[in-house]
Parts: sequence; structure tokens; C-alpha cells
Amino acid sequence: MLFLCLSIAKKSLTMNQNTFDITDDLLASKGQRFLHNVIDTIPQYAFIYGLSYGFFYLGEFTGNYSLNDYWNGMSEIEDLIINYLFMFIYYFLMEKYTFKTLGKYATNTIVVSIDGNEPTTKQLIQRSFSRWIPFDALSFLGTNGKGWHDSIANCYVVKADKFNERKNAILELEQIGLIGEDI
Repeated sequence: MLFLCLSIAKKSLTMNQNTFDITDDLLASKGQRFLHNVIDTIPQYAFIYGLSYGFFYLGEFTGNYSLNDYWNGMSEIEDLIINYLFMFIYYFLMEKYTFKTLGKYATNTIVVSIDGNEPTTKQLIQRSFSRWIPFDALSFLGTNGKGWHDSIANCYVVKADKFNERKNAILELEQIGLIGEDI
């Protein structure tokens, strides 16, 4: 069911291969970007805490606490690796299949390529890995509201309604010029 919903969301956001200039009024605000960060940490913490409780109750059920003991005895490096790996998977899969994360759903914003098209898989991988840069979560507070993970991947986070409205208006104007031609 979730896959069906993600597929429908992706089809409804599929963009034409024409380029489209992203203007400042389309960009998500700094407040929206901050809210994305806050909301997107919730599923990350929930997943890690869920695993912790799951391993504990698995030990209670089976009488074998070795997985729980390993999980609770991990070094800081192992803990960071697990957290960053989950963070990469979360952002990459959400943005790959819906162009949004849970935070972007809450603020009705989407990720687009710098030319206004769908971000490529390479751009989304760059975006997801770039989030590992220390203080990246605060980098969007700069003058243009773009985070380092946006700049490195050549992407923008835009207000979905305004973006789609402007993109559709331009596409409709282009189609008027094609009247009488083979489309």
C-alpha cells in the first residue's frame, strides 16, 4: 500500500524535461527549512529507539539477550555509523520516491533540481551524503536559505503549490505556441 501511494505521488509530481528558472519567491523559507529539520529527526529517533526496545523485548521473548547486549554496548563509532546510515537511507528513499520527506510533507515543499526538473538519483545521493557534513543542518540559515546539501547537489527546496502553479503556467504558454503543430 505504501509503495502504491509513493508511486502515485511520484507520477503526480513528474515534471517536463524543459528547464525552468527557480526564483527566490519559490524557495522554502528559513522557518520551513528549520521545521523540516525538526520534523525529520522524529522518525530517525523513533527508528533507533524502536530497535532498542525491539532488541530488548526479543531478548525477553527468547531468553537470549546477546543482540540487546551488543546494541547497548556499541562504541560511539558504531553508534554514529548506524545513525548516519539510517539518516542516508531515510532521506534518499523519501526524496527519491516522493521528492519530499515527512518535514516537507508538513510544509508542502518539494525538492527539485536547479533547472526545475526532478532531481536525479546522483543528485539525491549527493544530497543525502552531504547531510553528514557537521553543522549542515544549520547551513540553510545563510543568506539565500539554501543548505550545503542543496548547493552541493544543485537542488532547491521549493513551495510545491507556487512551483507547480508557475511551472504549469509556463508549460501552458508553450503549448499555445504549439497549436497547429504535431505535438
